[in-house]
Amino acid sequence: MNGRRRALQIAVALASLVPLSVATLSLMRGPGWLGQPLPSTDLDSHFRYLSGVFLALGIGFVTCIPNIERKGARFRLLGAMVVAGGVGRAWSLAQIGAPSTGHVAGLVMELGVVPALTLWQAVVAARCRAPTTTG
Repeated sequence: MNGRRRALQIAVALASLVPLSVATLSLMRGPGWLGQPLPSTDLDSHFRYLSGVFLALGIGFVTCIPNIERKGARFRLLGAMVVAGGVGRAWSLAQIGAPSTGHVAGLVMELGVVPALTLWQAVVAARCRAPTTTG
């Protein structure tokens, strides 16, 4: 079981690098680093606010890594927040069209990778709770 737990911890650590790095860059540089025209001050403010929320999500996932088998409620809440953002991104894709490649990759993380990690965490937690048999 320790191998599965350790693999999950490594996967979550690697996946957390995305929000930690992208959100930090977005907070510091605003949306201009995406190669788009500079937005209005209100849109820039909103972008940086959401980047702060994104950074907090990444930090939240990092806090789940130690004792990940006991962090189910937190992990599910953070996962639900990411999936909700992915649903919003998917809605935009349906209404406006496909965004840039980076945002499509975000959609894959939000609606694919994070739900898979959330299910994996539940499996690891259940196996850690299950009584072990000794022969």
